[in-house]
Amino acid sequence: MRPALLAASFVLLAPASVLAAANDPVRAPHGMVASSSGEASEAGVEILKTGGNAVDAAVAVALALAVTHPSAGNLGGGGFMLVRMADGRATTIDYREVAPKAASRTMYLDPQGNVIPDLSINGYRAVGVPGTVAGLELALKKYGTRSWAQVSAPAIRLAKKGFVLSKALADELREEAPRFAPFPESRHIWNRDGKFYEEGERFTQPELAKTLERLSKAGPRDFYTGQIASLIDADMKRGGGLVTQDDLAAYTPKEREPLHGTYRGFDVLTMPPPSSGGATLLQELNILELDDLTKLGANGSRADHLIIEAMRRAFADRALYFGDPDFVNVPVAALTSKAYAAKQHATIVADKATPSSAFDMNRKPPVESPHTTHFTVVDAKGNVVSNTFTLNMGFGSGATVEGAGFLLNDEMDDFTSKPGVPNGFGLIQGEANAIAPGKRPLSSMTPTVLLKDGRPYLVLGSPGGPTIINTVLQVILGVVDFHRDVEAAVAAPRLHQQWMPDIVFDEIDGMSPDTERALTSMGYVLKQSPWGTMGDCEAVMIEPGTEMRLGASDPRGSDARAVGY
Repeated sequence: MRPALLAASFVLLAPASVLAAANDPVRAPHGMVASSSGEASEAGVEILKTGGNAVDAAVAVALALAVTHPSAGNLGGGGFMLVRMADGRATTIDYREVAPKAASRTMYLDPQGNVIPDLSINGYRAVGVPGTVAGLELALKKYGTRSWAQVSAPAIRLAKKGFVLSKALADELREEAPRFAPFPESRHIWNRDGKFYEEGERFTQPELAKTLERLSKAGPRDFYTGQIASLIDADMKRGGGLVTQDDLAAYTPKEREPLHGTYRGFDVLTMPPPSSGGATLLQELNILELDDLTKLGANGSRADHLIIEAMRRAFADRALYFGDPDFVNVPVAALTSKAYAAKQHATIVADKATPSSAFDMNRKPPVESPHTTHFTVVDAKGNVVSNTFTLNMGFGSGATVEGAGFLLNDEMDDFTSKPGVPNGFGLIQGEANAIAPGKRPLSSMTPTVLLKDGRPYLVLGSPGGPTIINTVLQVILGVVDFHRDVEAAVAAPRLHQQWMPDIVFDEIDGMSPDTERALTSMGYVLKQSPWGTMGDCEAVMIEPGTEMRLGASDPRGSDARAVGY
């Protein structure tokens, strides 16, 4: 058995032994929600059953996840939403956090210019200006049909009346006690001041219920300019953070055009920068389209070799070129072109690994881009939403806003604290992603929709830090190239290569001994993923012919569930 890497900051998901236990997809004729929490999926279906559309249901799911999935579901974080309406309109909503006005490019360095360990991960100085509430408000107002009060009702009920703690969540809360320890409000809410919650207990969150009720009555802008904003401001001052009321009042989500690519006859809609996910995914797909993966077969060394090399090349470009497009020029069109993919493909050597050190990170751009949670919604009319949002690390900064009951993000770690120095996910990033006031940090979130003949076919996304991109890639390959049903594609073993470190990560028992030997002989360094498993894909397929909604929740997520009607 190869040694595992140790990474204490990552929360392990379900053991990889569940990967062989894929069930059939959940089938439903009208609507489907797949998320990391069964209660949150039910909240979305509740809204669909009353006539709400996919966007209405998505906002309900997001707010419910802030209650039932506190490690990543959030009010104090940010994310990306991809919306494709039944009439053909498609948009993305970027509600990524931004650096506060007082942020600086050297804020995490000591006087000698070295990165101060954990300063960008733990506590109030790690916090970016939250975007979740504003992003959900924009989506609901422009593309939804229900009021904020209507879609927040299930989350308020879950916070007030509580829900039964699963073993997975009870264990997570206990394991995170060291991170909560410096913050009295976090110790009180999540660890009951040392009397740890147990599996099967009903977990109520009265402080969060009051916040959700306040947003329902006063409106979502209260988070940025009202009473809730005042609570955040006071908490940041007590904790030595940089986010102020002025930062909150100035926050604005942004609509952006989705990236559009093609893969083997499918149209691919995905997220543009400041997420690197969509462009990196399209680059990988373009490279792999030049080989017949179906003929090579799934989970063998020949196909894996090509997949790894596509990942390596796309992630090298990610490190060099990507940042907030409002601050830097990201050559997305060039990087996602078929011509560029052909040049990249030509550098892959048969049966031999390409050393990551071979990539010139001073090259000019071509001429013209952990712990998160994803949910997917499809309604009866064919409107679809793919949404990924996060606090960054599990439970974000570890700090909970006093009197408001929600955790704050540690999203500042997604910036480059110092070019060439890995962040919390081991990613090395470049100057394009340096910290600047008002700038959005680079992300790997990859909400994606595949269309067949102009109609939604597969809607998906995943959490997992940089593994998000490669999780989405491998589920698409599983469905399109290896002809698996959506649940089998989601459950299949995954691997991950991100340029640096020059390592191929795989899951526990995710690769056969023969494949391991073959890849090692090609020059690959293989290690078990520090996360145990990779990703938590939540996908919905629309079955051609029957139009049935097929929901697939990842068996890696212990509390994940697809719910349809």
